[in-house]
Amino acid sequence: MNNSFKELHEYRKYTSKAEIHKAINTLIGIIQGIQLDKAINVEELEEIVHWCSMHRHLQKKSPFSEIIPVIDHALEDNILEPDEVEDILWLCRRVIKEDDSNEYYNLITSSIQQLEGILHGLLADNELTETEINKLAIWMEKHAFLKGTYPFDEIDSLLTSARKAGVISEDEKHMLKAFFGNFVDTKISYNVNEFEIKKLQRKYSVSGICAMCPEIEFEGKNFCFTGTSSQATRNEIAELIINKGGTFNKNVTKKTDYLIVGGDGNPCWAFSCYGRKVEKAVQMRREGSSILIVHENDFWDELF
Repeated sequence: MNNSFKELHEYRKYTSKAEIHKAINTLIGIIQGIQLDKAINVEELEEIVHWCSMHRHLQKKSPFSEIIPVIDHALEDNILEPDEVEDILWLCRRVIKEDDSNEYYNLITSSIQQLEGILHGLLADNELTETEINKLAIWMEKHAFLKGTYPFDEIDSLLTSARKAGVISEDEKHMLKAFFGNFVDTKISYNVNEFEIKKLQRKYSVSGICAMCPEIEFEGKNFCFTGTSSQATRNEIAELIINKGGTFNKNVTKKTDYLIVGGDGNPCWAFSCYGRKVEKAVQMRREGSSILIVHENDFWDELF
C-alpha cells in the first residue's frame, strides 16, 4: 500500500487538546464510515494509513503514541478484521473519555466531529452505495440528540427525502455525495476526488446551505466572512467589497446579505466544518432570512 502523500503547506502542529480531540474523533468517524457496508476495500484502508501518515510526526506525543502503533500492527497484512476495528475504536474512545478536557468538548461536539469523519469514510473510495446510505440513516436515528445542531438536521432531511421511495436513485446518490463533500477536507484525504466533488456540487445545490454559482450583488449589500481565505486577508476582502459599493461586518446580523465561507477551513472550529457563523446563518434562513451562504471560490468568480 502506498503511504506517500503530499505534505500540507505549513501543516498545523497539534498544540491543544481541542485539536487532538478533533483528530481522534475524525479517525473514529472515518473508521465507522468505511465499515458501514461491512466491506473495507483497499482505497478505504488507504484513508486510515493516510491519517497515520498525517500525524506520524506526533507519534511520540500521547495519544498518537498509543493509537498509531495499534493501527500499524493491524494493517501489517493490509486487512482490517472486525476485531481489529473494535480494538482501534475502543482505544480512541478511551482516549476521548479519559481526557480531562471533557468540560470543553462535550458529547454533541464530539459526535458532530465523528459525523464529519463518517462522511469522509463514506467517500473514501469515491462510491456511495445504498447500503452505506441506509446504515448512515440508522446512525442518525441513534444520535437523534444532535437535532438542532448543524449539519445534522440538513443531512437528516436529505437522507429522509432520498430514502422515501424505498429505492435510492443514482441521481439521489450524487446529490448526497455533493452535499457530504462539503464536510470532507480533501487536503487531508488520500483518495477523495476533489474534482469530482466540485463537479457534483456545481450540478446539485441544496437550498439554504451553500449556494452554487450564485449571482452576487455588491452595491448596497452587507457581507460577512468566516474561515480562512486561500487568496487574501480578511481586511483585503473587506476593502474589495467596500470598493464595489458593499459594506462589511465582522459578525452575521439580520442585515447580512452574504456570508462568504473561506476555502481553507480551520481545524480548530468547534463544529469541525464552517463554524458558528454558518450555523447562525442556516438558522436565520430557517426563520425566513434571505441571507446567502456562498463559497469563497464563487465570490472571487463574481468579483472578477
